[in-house]
Amino acid sequence: MTGVSRENRRLVLLVAGSVAGIVLIAAVVTLLTAGPERADPRTYDPVVVAWEEPIEVATGEGHRGPWRMNDSDFRYVDDPAVALNDQGEVAIVWADQARQDLYFQRYADDGRPRFSDPVNVSRSGDTFSWLPRVIMAAGDEPEVFVLWQEIIFAGGSHGGEILFAASDDGGRSFSEPINLSRSPAGAGKGRIDRRRWHNGSLDLVRGPDGDLYAAWTEYEGRLRITRSTDGGQTFREPVTVAGEDGEPPARAPALAVDPGGEVHLAWAVGERQDADIHYMRMAADLDSLRAAETILSGPGRADAPALAVGSDGMLFLAYAESGDGSLADTAVLLARRGLDDGAFRGPQTVADPSTGAAHFPALALTADDRACILWERFPDPEERSVGLGFSCLAGHAQALAPSTIIPGTDEPGLGFNGSQQGLLMQKLALNAQDDVAVVNSRFLAGDSSRVRLFRGRLAPVP
Repeated sequence: MTGVSRENRRLVLLVAGSVAGIVLIAAVVTLLTAGPERADPRTYDPVVVAWEEPIEVATGEGHRGPWRMNDSDFRYVDDPAVALNDQGEVAIVWADQARQDLYFQRYADDGRPRFSDPVNVSRSGDTFSWLPRVIMAAGDEPEVFVLWQEIIFAGGSHGGEILFAASDDGGRSFSEPINLSRSPAGAGKGRIDRRRWHNGSLDLVRGPDGDLYAAWTEYEGRLRITRSTDGGQTFREPVTVAGEDGEPPARAPALAVDPGGEVHLAWAVGERQDADIHYMRMAADLDSLRAAETILSGPGRADAPALAVGSDGMLFLAYAESGDGSLADTAVLLARRGLDDGAFRGPQTVADPSTGAAHFPALALTADDRACILWERFPDPEERSVGLGFSCLAGHAQALAPSTIIPGTDEPGLGFNGSQQGLLMQKLALNAQDDVAVVNSRFLAGDSSRVRLFRGRLAPVP
């Protein structure tokens, strides 16, 4: 429906007699029934999202051969990341595993692609490029910044370097990639234990003054952060924040910058069944690191934090937690911390495992600082994730509305959700007009793969 206006496309979906359309308006998949802090359903109105029909961003084969490093026979599309600016334009970067490169496309407010062909960002077809992060500024030809993991073997036990590229012409072309990590330690790997890890253990954020911050972990456990003050032309020498010898390996870093320019960093750790989320504040120049805090301590394994900071400095933290360290009982939680608060408040349960495990949350804020959370659904904890859950803080009560499944993300016959290299991803974006953009990939073994864009708009707060 490319030639139909956004409002008409919303109307078509809203009045359609499909199950997806009905779910959109009325169905509540999971009520918030468990967790440290239960939301009273009498205190909020449901948050309704008018979802448009999904846009096919990329399609490919569904073949994944055995791992043979950069000689692996992988033929599928995967790993999408999304950004959304206040003009309603969407930026998407994804991996084409057959070509072993990252590609970029920009979509106008009416859903039309800006470029006739996607733009090659990584331009390194002899090594795999995957699990990107993307930022897009405002403007007619907005700046675009991309961070990703390149499977470069530099002499260590694991391959991985952190690369960065920028565009100053709206994504029509990108600068020559810069290697930010320059280390043989397997950058981009977030270790759970010696045999298990997630790729995509990295993050990218832009401060209010335009400074860029990139963070990543290494297989051996170190967490590093760097800063650029010139739009990504150069970066300072990375600073090691955690994961030194004798400390548990850091994984899954999440970054945010508050209106005053202070940098906030959260991360999880591996090699512990009772792992907690760790947190640090630091000055914009990264020269004044405060002591790391262990926050929201509990008996279970906490993982995959996501951070966002509001206009008043309120910090929101979404994360996953499992009581016994397994996927089967994993829930998604949300906590908050004000500028003058001594500790995080909450947490509230966003999604409990009553209808399947919930993990790997993404977090974004509306213009009036309501938090929206997206997560991977595992209807069968023994299988890969299928479908994306979604919930927002509703009204001025700041209570969580019931969660729903984003229509079309669990459509039968398309296989499971990506990514196959690790589910630490950037799938959710919001803008000041309460537009929502979500990306997801699907893989059906031996058949097909696809990357899709789901656009919508939050209903006004009563």
